Amino acid sequence: MQLNPYQSIVILGGGTAGWITANLMATHWPDVKITLVEAPDIGIIGVGEGSTPPLKGFMDTVGIAEKDWMPACNATYKVGINFKNWSVKPGFEQYIHPFLCQPDHFSVPGFFHNSYLIRKGVDLEGHPDHFFLASEMIRKNLSPVAPDNFPFEINYGYHFDSGLLGQFLAKHAESKGVVYKKAKVEHVVLKNNGDIDYLETQDGEKIFADLFVDSSGFRGKLIQETLKVPFISYADSLYNDSAVVFATEPEEDISPRTESTALKYGWAWHIPLTNRSGNGYVYSSKYVSHEDAEKEFREHLGIDDSVEARRLSFRVGCVSEHWSKNCLAVGLSQGFIEPLEATALDMVQETVVRFMEAVNQHGNSQRGRQSFNQRITNRFNAIKDYIVCHYRVVSRTDTQYWRDCGSNEKISSSLRSILMTWMQGNNITDELERQKLDAYFPNVSWNCLLAGKGIYPSKAQLKPDAELSAKYPMDKTKRYIEGCALNFENHGKALRTLKNA
Repeated sequence: MQLNPYQSIVILGGGTAGWITANLMATHWPDVKITLVEAPDIGIIGVGEGSTPPLKGFMDTVGIAEKDWMPACNATYKVGINFKNWSVKPGFEQYIHPFLCQPDHFSVPGFFHNSYLIRKGVDLEGHPDHFFLASEMIRKNLSPVAPDNFPFEINYGYHFDSGLLGQFLAKHAESKGVVYKKAKVEHVVLKNNGDIDYLETQDGEKIFADLFVDSSGFRGKLIQETLKVPFISYADSLYNDSAVVFATEPEEDISPRTESTALKYGWAWHIPLTNRSGNGYVYSSKYVSHEDAEKEFREHLGIDDSVEARRLSFRVGCVSEHWSKNCLAVGLSQGFIEPLEATALDMVQETVVRFMEAVNQHGNSQRGRQSFNQRITNRFNAIKDYIVCHYRVVSRTDTQYWRDCGSNEKISSSLRSILMTWMQGNNITDELERQKLDAYFPNVSWNCLLAGKGIYPSKAQLKPDAELSAKYPMDKTKRYIEGCALNFENHGKALRTLKNA
């Protein structure tokens, strides 16, 4: 039995977050009147052009096929993130954070076995790139779409033009009955009990609803400006607050990966689309001026002043309540954690799905609201800690920025316990399960992060052990992964086939 008390919903703000919300709510609550209000002159931030595997689940849920949306949004496949120059340790200058897929279950035990024993002093192969199918797909530029004769589940995400994706999702939501209204909201009027009563547009129209969804971006017009829900800053552990963005020519042979390259005062992303490549430098304005950051990034990309740059500013953190009164915040209005692991859209999906579950189970009750808010805040904190870990274990010391990141003691007790467990040579799987963190980033992701950055004893401290080396022979693992990869076609060819479909 559903306890949904909402018969009408107004979403303030479009973009990818707003239209994901509209599609999910229209799919799960088809009898509810849903209206999305968007000002005609509001631009899209357009930074989040990468996703994690849950976006595929969203598309399946709302009934959108890859052959329809991917060509329309210049999208490509993504099987992982290649981290470059975050570590200066020999042999660990780069590594791939893979999306775990079913074939990996046969090779991952060897990775866990080796990375654990290396920290006990045994000389084994512990670089994550040797144990995952995604790494081989990236090396050979392969599509992750499995053929019918390869009966294993492959997890993957996407790269896409966020502006085009928002437009595509808007049309799909309208086909589900969502009403789209172009109007600039000037005033938000409250009821005596503090709930939002209606939105008043520039033309004087009053827009009433039972529930209001704030997708207004960083300003948080409803959740922060109107309801005054406090914002919890993460700035003491995540220093970056700015980005400069460029578009460059598309890759000739498109790789199914996002690239994250550490620079002097932050890191740069490279995202391949079918029509262009997206590039951005995420940095801290406390350590470098905007002008010098842009100059460094132009030199990194090899582009001159004729290519136009776009600058962005942001703050990292989240609101203390994601559901307050009769308002739900989604996307940038509820919080932002820099795009290092492309978690933004996953956070939108999680927020909306868990909100609908809470409403269906508990209605508009204080109990349901508190449980939901705690769950979403826990997810924000878990993602924050995983992102912070990238900086805390960095071995670069070439600038004050990296030295401060690597020595930052303002980290959570949760992250401190994980790092202590790893450094003491213990099994961090046990620690993640104790903290119930495996639901956010699985233990394989934590192992890849720490092993990939070379957080191991030095080679001189390790001793060979023939018996332990023989348990998971690397030549057998290599043949297995290469054999699996034979089932997949070239990424670019697969995208062309999809477009022609």
